[in-house]
Amino acid sequence: MSDQLQPETLALHTGIHRSQFKEHSEAMYLTSSFVFDNAAQAAARFMGQEPGNIYSRFTNPTVTAFEERLAALEGAETCIATSSGMSAILACVMGLLSAGDHIVASRSLFGATVNLFNTILKRFNVDTTFVSATDVNAWQAAIQPNTKLFFLETPSNPLTEISDIAALAAVAKKSGIRLAVDNCFCTPILQKPLELGADIVIHSATKYLDGQGRILGGAVLGSRELLMDGGIYGFLRTAGPTMSAFNAWVVLKGLETLKIRMQAHSESALQMAQWLESQPNVQRVYYPGLASHPQYALAKQQQKTGGGIVTFEVKGGREAAWRVIDASRLISITANLGDAKSTLTHPATTTHARISQEARDAAGISEGMLRIAVGLEAVQDLQADLVRGL
Repeated sequence: MSDQLQPETLALHTGIHRSQFKEHSEAMYLTSSFVFDNAAQAAARFMGQEPGNIYSRFTNPTVTAFEERLAALEGAETCIATSSGMSAILACVMGLLSAGDHIVASRSLFGATVNLFNTILKRFNVDTTFVSATDVNAWQAAIQPNTKLFFLETPSNPLTEISDIAALAAVAKKSGIRLAVDNCFCTPILQKPLELGADIVIHSATKYLDGQGRILGGAVLGSRELLMDGGIYGFLRTAGPTMSAFNAWVVLKGLETLKIRMQAHSESALQMAQWLESQPNVQRVYYPGLASHPQYALAKQQQKTGGGIVTFEVKGGREAAWRVIDASRLISITANLGDAKSTLTHPATTTHARISQEARDAAGISEGMLRIAVGLEAVQDLQADLVRGL
């Protein structure tokens, strides 16, 4: 598919491989394995001497269609689909790192990512130094002789901090370090980390890529050399944290509407953020599209819009925050995001509850903080739902 096509066109036409039945919508191949014409072909497929499908743990036409479509949108050479966003991060680090290696990561990460780096990887002698998401000098200072990976998410979860991808890419490349960027909040519609110098892009397809909260999925994107030859694909093929054909088909169809959804989410989120700033019981609002955001200028340069996530602090700590949640009648009380339906969560006791209080404090996650993933409802209805608790 031509890279001259616009994103909304790529999202509809990339990855289509019609069967003999000439279906218009993409086919879904629900099969665990694939048959071969003869023993020689089977041997050639297994040894990588002949292209073709083998076993759905690592080759499936529906999953391939999703991978090709997302790669086209991100401007990546290749994509490897995984069973969830966390398994995408796991595949990345297990494929690229070995015992004795070191990671420099943003301290402003999703709670499960912090736990993966801080506890599970540590058991395998892979250490992580957590630094400020926004202080480029801190990343430089944290580099050790065995540092192999920079890892960040931008905007961060939940404070929407913006990391300077191009500046961090320059620092990483000087020391031969790979830069991985979790692009979950923006999607390739709003931000393309590879164009800014990142080596790897991570996605939780569970979020905006699907867009309706139906499935779990993840993806790792980058160069063919890094993903296919560098160990990530090998880890996936052997360990098996693979995206199912059904989930791939669902998110493949979700990508068709990604651009118009991200535009709608962003427009509504900006209205919501501006409204929240005017509410007397709201202490602070975090949204990259607001001039009050600390990295507003960088966000305008790096992203097309502010995205769909608005985080705010209410006066009165946890009690006041929970009162806002409990008063909700329309907004879903759930920790997921990227859904067509708006969701509301208290990060300190949900998404980041399993990390230490010290880590929450360092990341700026207060007891009065709430995160709303603004959906596709009418903004005035969402405001009316929040105002009861505020």
